[in-house]
Amino acid sequence: MYKHESLLKSNEAQQVVTVTKTSVSFAITSVTICFIMLHFCPSQLRAQLGTTPNIKHIVVGRCYTYTTLANPSLRYDCEEIWRQFEEAVISHSSCNVTVEDYFHMFNAMPQIWPCDNFLFWSKTRTLMHSYAAVFRHFWTLEDTLVGYMFNDLIWCGQEEDSGFDFSSCPEWSACRSHPVYSLWRQASQNFAEMACGNITILLNGSIVNAFNRKSMFGSVELDSLDPQRVNYVNVKVVTSLDGPHIESCSQGSIVDLIQILQSRGFHWTCTDNDQTLMILQCIRNPQHSSCQTYANTLLNRNSLTSD
Repeated sequence: MYKHESLLKSNEAQQVVTVTKTSVSFAITSVTICFIMLHFCPSQLRAQLGTTPNIKHIVVGRCYTYTTLANPSLRYDCEEIWRQFEEAVISHSSCNVTVEDYFHMFNAMPQIWPCDNFLFWSKTRTLMHSYAAVFRHFWTLEDTLVGYMFNDLIWCGQEEDSGFDFSSCPEWSACRSHPVYSLWRQASQNFAEMACGNITILLNGSIVNAFNRKSMFGSVELDSLDPQRVNYVNVKVVTSLDGPHIESCSQGSIVDLIQILQSRGFHWTCTDNDQTLMILQCIRNPQHSSCQTYANTLLNRNSLTSD
């Protein structure tokens, strides 16, 4: 009796070990496959992302936060803005939401921005936020109500049923009228059309085509700027501490941007090595050799001044 039970337990233990090994092996294989997909097939993964979960709560909540805490002087009907947004998206197929479909939503959230505070950017997002945090008078598209409400969200409607598709949304490149692209295109156009006084543009000098005609700035915002409203366009080209130093005010696509500004009658300035932008990068990486050299230069300069 005991021997029979012992054999049963032994067999069960072997089965458990076998199952455990199989489970572990399967888990490792799954993780490996996911790791490979993340590195070699990122576009396929992005295409599988559907509408951001709880999007209504996020959008309406951000609207109330913005109008209550960030800019309490504004008075908007957050629920109405959501209704207009929802109607624009779910009443069309996922690749057929045009700029015009958001017309009523934008009409429900007009906003006026003060002159001399407009900050545009392309491929410099992280540094742009740091720069805007230091010079708090700057306004970026993300600081507007529409930018604040929809930043970093994904959305699309379903092809057949009414409602949002939470399982899969197409990539921008797959659609002629992508619902996310159409909203940001109109928001960018509105932001640029309102720009006045002195405006600033941050561009990345460590990449080829720092000024890209296919980017949102190059294809929408630049063409929407009004030389009758804008006094000066101040271009700031910033390169990474580690380089490479590919483009500058006198080299690469930045030259094309300056030529466009001149042809349209804009007054402009262009700076390659802005001191504030350099310091902001060094705050993140103070031990970098470039930062050490820069700090010594500043110390020597101060020493000469005090003498």
